[in-house]
Amino acid sequence: MTLQERINAFVALGKRIDALPEYELDELAFRAENNNNWFTTDQVKLALQALVKMLDEAVLNEWIGNYEISDHPMSKKVGVMMAGNIPAVGFHDLMVVLLTGHNAHVKLSSTDQVLIKWLVRELSELAPELAKRVVFEEMLKGMDAYIATGSDNSARYFEYYFGKYPSVIRKNRTSVAVLDGSESKVDYKELAKDIFQYFGLGCRNVSKIYLPDEQQLQGFLDAIEGYHFMLSHHKYLNNYDYNKSIYLVNGERHLDNGFLLCKQSEDLVSPVAVLYYEVYQDKEALKQKMDAQEEKIQCIVSKGAWYPSSFEFGQAQTPSVGDYADHVDTVAFLMEL
Repeated sequence: MTLQERINAFVALGKRIDALPEYELDELAFRAENNNNWFTTDQVKLALQALVKMLDEAVLNEWIGNYEISDHPMSKKVGVMMAGNIPAVGFHDLMVVLLTGHNAHVKLSSTDQVLIKWLVRELSELAPELAKRVVFEEMLKGMDAYIATGSDNSARYFEYYFGKYPSVIRKNRTSVAVLDGSESKVDYKELAKDIFQYFGLGCRNVSKIYLPDEQQLQGFLDAIEGYHFMLSHHKYLNNYDYNKSIYLVNGERHLDNGFLLCKQSEDLVSPVAVLYYEVYQDKEALKQKMDAQEEKIQCIVSKGAWYPSSFEFGQAQTPSVGDYADHVDTVAFLMEL
């Protein structure tokens, strides 16, 4: 297949997802949630709509147009170790491997066994020749290259086994918000999307906020009261109750609006149902701190995207197709094999 034919196959997949009848979508979401209770129907639909936007014809052509990809490159076996923290999170890696003309040998996460397989089946109906380049594996041995996503602990395992091969090995990352004191209730509600979408489990979810005045927190917590429904999910509720109990037993200072705990901490990654915060003295000191933690931050959000290289509130989970995980250009990596 030529490059344009490969692109067209993914465009067709995006249209197929977008045109999916409601009953099929509900059935797919049910199976995904049955495999992983964090993947609720709403979260699955949200993730699939994000794929529809990613697979837009103009978007894909503009993105791939930045590279000089051969129609018939030397095909390599690329092992893809997928994460399973949010629905279909490994799809981008799969698409990049296929668009660059390689074969994808996929090790699925145990928590995302349904969606990726469904997407490949749909792709096989639209472009059988392309889908033949996808092989699901239990173990990734004898590959020419690897793309592995996991935690800091699993990254050490990946480095040990895959480090001698060309590889992209991703570690823990999270996202943060920077406030300047001018935020309104509307801004806070948009920021809440960045915190609560996918229950805060993604690397693009905001797990910490930096603000100039701790008093802002009360206004923020009041403004996001509409997210009280998060407690209707039993796993989120369990995390909220557990962390609240720990803070109370240990006498740790925190704020609580009934469904979200806010705790002052210099750490970046907060537990589910907890939002860390830190007060900064001035913007220069803040910049120095952020620069020092650059390798642990996936993205930053701020009101109107005033902070350099940040997204607007509410946009953390809507990255462009060229916003690479860990800021590593996987297309360029695969083109060099």
